[in-house]
Amino acid sequence: MLTRPISDHVSPTTTVDIESNNMMAVEVQGIWKKYGNRTVVNDVSFTVQPGEVLGMVGPNGAGKTTTMRMLLDIVQPDKGTVQLFGRRFSREHRTMLGYLPEERGLYRDLSVQETLEYLGTLKGMHRSDARQRAVEVLELLEMTEHRGKKIAELSRGMGQLIQFGVTIIHQPRLLVLDEPFSGLDPLNVRLMKEILGQLRADGVAIILSTHQMNQVEEICDQVLMINKGRVVLYGSLEEVRSGFGQGSIHVEAAKLPEELPGVQKIMDHGTYQELVMADDSSSTDVFRALADLEIEVSRFQVARLPLEEIFVRIVRDES
Repeated sequence: MLTRPISDHVSPTTTVDIESNNMMAVEVQGIWKKYGNRTVVNDVSFTVQPGEVLGMVGPNGAGKTTTMRMLLDIVQPDKGTVQLFGRRFSREHRTMLGYLPEERGLYRDLSVQETLEYLGTLKGMHRSDARQRAVEVLELLEMTEHRGKKIAELSRGMGQLIQFGVTIIHQPRLLVLDEPFSGLDPLNVRLMKEILGQLRADGVAIILSTHQMNQVEEICDQVLMINKGRVVLYGSLEEVRSGFGQGSIHVEAAKLPEELPGVQKIMDHGTYQELVMADDSSSTDVFRALADLEIEVSRFQVARLPLEEIFVRIVRDES
């Protein structure tokens, strides 16, 4: 359980006006990036509102990290525009952003408490505010008892939590997270999801890149799928799923035949059977086939394709 509100204190360095609830936190229009003759990001556009979570997915080398770096002004786009809270990137934005890179980097000889305080000051916080906020973050992460340990003494998962703590210590209004659940056990994955949920409720815009599609389905409002530098899917989870048909049907019935019209495959899950539909069939076709065979059905539930299956189909087809 979360024990302390995340937004008790506002960083005194935040000077960009973000009072308007209608203002987009992120607005990316047609960004491109080439390295030599290789185009790594090809005409990518998307938006993120305050209090919204965007899941950025795609295979390795698809251009996700480069897109994030252009968003954060680490890399300049060759073409296109990036606006954060209605403005082009400026120095004032830096205190509003929290970035968790895939490549972790903390000072191994500093203690956990010292790390949070020091990196908090680098993000514009006064020393006393950083000290107080470090205590709050450690409570939030359930890491208070480890405050005196050196970073080098932490497990990989504990180090990941502290890296996340560094990312949120200055209370950013936009979080960009690259593989945030890497190295975490199930309990700490749940803890981080709870914290992200509260940040989202506080109006923080969140962009996260992950290969764990179940995490995207659980916590994201929108999904942006990039392959070979291009956007191949973009929209709400429901919009993305609905564009790929009905997927399969979960059926509880006394006995099913080995084959059914409109069904590619029947999988037995013990308490129910999963009917994987052919691409040109519908749930209505399958229901009629069961009725024609006079099969008694106690459950007939249409299930959308999981995001992972959609991801695999798109990448496989484009390859």
